[in-house]
Amino acid sequence: MSKKVLFIVGSLREGSFNHQMALEAEKALAGKAEVSYLDYSAIPLFSQDLEVPTLPAVTAAREAVQAADAIWIFSPVYNFSIPGTVKNLLDWLSRAIDLSDTRGASALQDKIVTVSSVANAGHDQLFAIYKDLLPFIRTQVVGDFTAARVNDSAWADGQLVLEDSVTTSLKQQAKDLLQAIQ
Repeated sequence: MSKKVLFIVGSLREGSFNHQMALEAEKALAGKAEVSYLDYSAIPLFSQDLEVPTLPAVTAAREAVQAADAIWIFSPVYNFSIPGTVKNLLDWLSRAIDLSDTRGASALQDKIVTVSSVANAGHDQLFAIYKDLLPFIRTQVVGDFTAARVNDSAWADGQLVLEDSVTTSLKQQAKDLLQAIQ
């Protein structure tokens, strides 16, 4: 049985640097796990007024998360913090599936999660926020997080070039993730 890893890319921009990093991480998982990407672009800003009935985009995201053995978040740094789109997604996913028991299981319940980031500053602050938030929403954080900087030429040509040390770190992160879901 193949393990399933769901990638959440924190930048919705086409060809984002974090999406490019995710493609590199996907190579590290090749032949070891099935990778899919979560499209959460249709999920609205969280509001309790929108929880019932459950919106189709929220249902689809919950089902994708529940079907995955692990989640790997690729997050840019926005103002030394988590991008609003990712925080909004995690707010939706961390809500109890059965709202009659607000402390009940969510789609994220006990999910194994790791985080990587491409940004030019703020990795320490970003990772600290994720390390506080993820256990609070009842996920299991795994492995060391991988940080990368945007190479100078990427600003002109859009192509991220990862240093060898980053690629090595992604491979170790993939190994740690796979070991956690065995």
